[in-house]
Amino acid sequence: MAADVGVRDKRSNQLLFDQEEDEGEFERIRQSGRERLLELSKPKDIKIGYFTNVGPNVMWGTQEMLWPVNTNIQKASERVEQLATPKKDFSTTDSRGRPLFFYSCGRPSQIWEAPPRSLPEASQRVNNLANPKAFHPDYKEDRTVLGPDEFLKLFPKSQFFYSCGRNSPIWAVTKGAKSAGERTRTLQLAAHRNPVKEFQGARQIETIIPAPALSATASERLQALAAPKNRSEGPFREPTWPVTHSAMNATCKARSQELSRAKGTTDGYMLPKDEMWPISRAAKRATASGRVSELSKPVVRASMDHVQFNPDAFLVKETALKGVIPKRVFDLANPISR
Repeated sequence: MAADVGVRDKRSNQLLFDQEEDEGEFERIRQSGRERLLELSKPKDIKIGYFTNVGPNVMWGTQEMLWPVNTNIQKASERVEQLATPKKDFSTTDSRGRPLFFYSCGRPSQIWEAPPRSLPEASQRVNNLANPKAFHPDYKEDRTVLGPDEFLKLFPKSQFFYSCGRNSPIWAVTKGAKSAGERTRTLQLAAHRNPVKEFQGARQIETIIPAPALSATASERLQALAAPKNRSEGPFREPTWPVTHSAMNATCKARSQELSRAKGTTDGYMLPKDEMWPISRAAKRATASGRVSELSKPVVRASMDHVQFNPDAFLVKETALKGVIPKRVFDLANPISR
């Protein structure tokens, strides 16, 4: 019994020790995971090389200078200050913000109140130019415009009365014209144009079914034709059926045999060699010689990134410079004389 108790105590102590080690390992993993997450959460640094960094880091959209102004720069001259002065705004409070078509009724020129008289009276030349152009001797005045008295005072004979730029004037109709009787000529002109004899009026969109057709009953023949076709539900015959002995013992004609003959090939035709032949054991066990292995190695050339820094990369060998062209090659290189 004492031995069993001692074994149990050792096992419990071992389990407690293993549990403490596991908790320490878990805490270490958890702490390293936090450090890794903090490292990954940091924003990526801007890696600007010395050949791409052209100036200081400037935030676009602000009024800051790219480089600070040097304090040793002299003060601007009087001419530069004069050119830097903004243009004076001569617009007044009345004319500022005035639209292009201000009370102009479609005309491109603006209409505004005249300024107070601050200048002397107009000269004789200005008064001469301000006189309107005289009418032609054969000019006939427009007919009198009828309308309310307050408008007639403003526009006694206006061509564009109530027209806002239209060519045809609008005037009031007199009482006599309103109470005038009809004339035969007026009725004739007011009559609409008659259509041609072949003209057919528009048909009604929907067809009106007569009452006898609505109350009619179908005949026995119509009912028989309207009945659906009766189709049997089975049983049906099998998809295969027996062949008769006479059909099995029949022989084809000579013409049928001639037509069923396959088309022959031409003389000298050889069938494709589709069979496969086995490889010998000696060929399977063969090994490449040293010369073949040397020739099979690819030529390793330096990349252009390294060759461009080697000044002797494209030099011709001395043996190639001392080489002599064979006579045969020289004869083949001569052009053919035609």
